Amino acid sequence: MCTISSVRDTIIAKENKFSLSQCTKNKVEVKEMQKILYASAIRNLMYAQAPIVEEDYVVGFEDEAEKLIRLLTGGSDELKVISIVGMPGLGKTTLAKLIYHHSHIEYEFENRARVYVSQEYSRKEVFLNIWSHFAKPSDEMYKMTDENIAKELRAFLEKGKYLIVVDDVWTEDAWDDLKIAFPKNSMNSRILLTSRNKRVAKHANPNAEPHNLRFLTHDESWILLLRKALGKVECPNELRKYGMHIAKECDGLPLALVVIGGILLEKGTESYWWENVAKSVNAYISMDREKHTDNFIALSFNHMPYHLKTCFLYFGMFPEEFLVSARKLIYLWIAEGFIQQKRGTSLEDIAEEYLGDLVDRNLVMVGDRRLNGKVKRCYLHSLVYAFCKNQAEHENFFQEIKPFDQDTYSSSKSALENYGRISIHSGVSNYISSKPRGPRVRSFSCFSSKEIILQAEDISAIPRAFKLLRVLDARPISFTRFPTDLVQLVHLRYLVLSSNFKILPAAISSLWNMQTLIVETSSRTLEIKGDIWKMIQLRHLKTNASTSLAKSRKNRDDSLINVNLRTVSTISPESCADVFARASYLKKLGIRGQLAELLDTNCASNLFDSLKKLDSLKLLNDVSPLLPSGGKLPGLPQRDKFPPNLKKLTLVDTLLDWVHMSTLGLLPKLEILKLKDDAFEGDLWRAEDGVPLGLADVPSLQIIDLYCTTTSAAASARKLQLRKQQMQEADQQTTQGSGLKVSIYPPDQEDK
Repeated sequence: MCTISSVRDTIIAKENKFSLSQCTKNKVEVKEMQKILYASAIRNLMYAQAPIVEEDYVVGFEDEAEKLIRLLTGGSDELKVISIVGMPGLGKTTLAKLIYHHSHIEYEFENRARVYVSQEYSRKEVFLNIWSHFAKPSDEMYKMTDENIAKELRAFLEKGKYLIVVDDVWTEDAWDDLKIAFPKNSMNSRILLTSRNKRVAKHANPNAEPHNLRFLTHDESWILLLRKALGKVECPNELRKYGMHIAKECDGLPLALVVIGGILLEKGTESYWWENVAKSVNAYISMDREKHTDNFIALSFNHMPYHLKTCFLYFGMFPEEFLVSARKLIYLWIAEGFIQQKRGTSLEDIAEEYLGDLVDRNLVMVGDRRLNGKVKRCYLHSLVYAFCKNQAEHENFFQEIKPFDQDTYSSSKSALENYGRISIHSGVSNYISSKPRGPRVRSFSCFSSKEIILQAEDISAIPRAFKLLRVLDARPISFTRFPTDLVQLVHLRYLVLSSNFKILPAAISSLWNMQTLIVETSSRTLEIKGDIWKMIQLRHLKTNASTSLAKSRKNRDDSLINVNLRTVSTISPESCADVFARASYLKKLGIRGQLAELLDTNCASNLFDSLKKLDSLKLLNDVSPLLPSGGKLPGLPQRDKFPPNLKKLTLVDTLLDWVHMSTLGLLPKLEILKLKDDAFEGDLWRAEDGVPLGLADVPSLQIIDLYCTTTSAAASARKLQLRKQQMQEADQQTTQGSGLKVSIYPPDQEDK
C-alpha cells in the first residue's frame, strides 16, 4: 500500500493528465481523476539565513486595507472600479498587493489577477499577463492581435466573479485602452486601480471618489523604520534619538522610510552611522516633494559597494515592471564579470547573495519566491526603476535603442562608440536591418514581446556588427539557420538562441569562453556536433529538445573533464554516460528521450553513482513517434541508486504504476517532487478519501492546491486541513500564518 506521509519534503503534481478524483475510503480510482494539481510545499531544509527585511511587511495599512476590502466585497452586483491614489512613494502598490493576497479577498474572488501597467506599456503584454493568471497562454494566443486577446479574456471573465488589480495607471487613455477586456457582468466583479493621478481614477469611475492614501503617522513611521533598519520594533537607547529624528523628517512617506531603513540596516547599529544619516536626511527632506524619492534612492545607491552598484544598474536594461528571472539575472551577472570569486563558494551562490543584499536594501522587490524561499522573480518599483535608468544613462552604463525613424537609428549607431551595452525593446528588425556597428559593445539584449524572424540577409548582422560581444540575449529573434559568423565571437560568455534548426555545428566548440548556452528550438531533437568538453568555461547548457552530444573520443585525458559545469538540460539518454563521467560537479540535470533502458536497475546504478552533487533531476520520457503507452517504464531504480543528494525530482510521461510512489517516499533528501503529465497511471492508488490524511503527520506541510477536482477530493483536502489545525493546536504550535493552506480551483461549494 502506497502512502505519501513518508515523503519528507515537498510534493508537487502539476498539470496532470493523471489525477485524483473519485475518492472512496482507502482507495482512489485514478482513471476518473483528471487534471488535479496537488501541491504541498514542505520545507525541511530552510535556507541558511532568512532575510531580516521583508518587503511584504506593512505598517499603517491595516485600516486602509479593511476599508478597501469592504468596498470590494460589498455594494451592488454590477462591475465596480475602486481606485487608490496618492503621491509617489506612499505605498499604493504595497497596499494593493496586501489586499490582493488577503484571505478574505482570496475567498471572495475565484478569478484574480494583478498586473502592472506603468508609464510605458504594451496592451498585448498586459492582456497576456492577466490571462497567465488563469491559464498558460497558447502559442496561437501569442500570435493574436491585442484586440483578439482582449476578446478571449473578456469571454473568460464574463462567466464568473473576478477581481483584477490594475496597478500604476498613468493616463486616462491608458485606462480606456485596457478596459475593453473587463466585462460588466452582474456577479459582484471588481477592478482595483492604482494611480498617482486622481483624474485617472475619476475617469475610470466618475460615480465614486477614489481612496486617497494617507501619510503614515509618526508612530507608524517609527515602527516601519525600525522594522526595516533593525528587523524588530525594539530600539537600543543610544539609537533612539537619531532614529526618532529620521522618522519625523521622513514626513510619513513610506518609501523614504524604507530606503533610509535599508541604509541603516547595512551600516549596523553603531550610533556614529545613525547620527550621520540623521544629519543627511534633513538636506534631502528640505528639497521639493517631487524630488524626494530620487534623492532617497540616490542616498541608498551612493552607500552601496561598487559591485552592487553595477548589479543594480543592470536592472535598467530590462523593460519597466519586467519580472526578471533571478536565475537568468545571476547567469548574466556572471557573464558580465560583476561577480567576485570567493574561494570555496560558487559564482552562482555569490550572485545570489548579491541579489539578496539588493532585496534587503529595499531597492529590488520580490515578485515571487521558490518553495525553498529563494527569489524566483524580481523587479524594480517604478520610482526606483526611473532612478536606475537615469543613473545608468548618466554613467554611460548602456544605451536603450528606441524605434522611431531611420535618423534615430543613425544617431544611435554613432552613439554606440561610447557604450558597452545596448538594450532594445521593440523595432528589432528595423534596427538590425539598419546595419548597426558597435566596436565597443559587449552586450546585446533584446526584450521584444513579439517573435522576430530575420530576413536571410540579416541573419549574420549581429555577429558582424558587434565583434566583442560577451552577452547575446536574442531570445525573441528566431534564426531560420545557424549564423555561421557567430562562432567567430570568441568572447561570448552568454548566448540565447531561438531557432527551428536541428543541429549546432562542430564549430560551436570554438566558443571556448562560453559560460551559458541556451537554445530554444521548435525541433523535438537537437544534435550538438561540437565537442562541448573543449568549452572548459561552460557552466549551463540548456535546451528544450532531446539533445545529443558529440561522441567521446577514446583515451580522452582528464583535462577535458569540466569542473565548472552545473546545468545540463535536456539531453538524450544516449548522451548521459559521457555527461555523468565528465561533469561530476553537476547540480541540475534534465533527460529527455526513451528512458526505459537508462532507468534499468543495473545501468542506473552505474550512471547515477558519479552524481554526488546533483540536487535537481528531470526525467521526460519522450518515446515519439510511438504512443506514450508504448514507452511505459517498468519501474524506478531503488532509492540507493538515485543521486544521494537529490532535492528535486520531476517526472513527465513516465506512466509508472502507483506502487512506485513508495520508492520516491524513501528518498532521504527530497524536497520537491513534481508529477506532471502522465507521470503515473494505474487502476487505483490506495489512499484515504482522495488526499492521504497521512500528510497531516508531515510537520512542515504548508500548501495543497487542487485543480479541476471533484467534490470528494475537495472534501478530503478540507478534512486534512482541519486535522492539521487540530494537531497544531493540541501541540500548542499554532501561530499566525502557520496553518495549512488549501486552494481549490474551480472553487467547490464551500468556497462559493
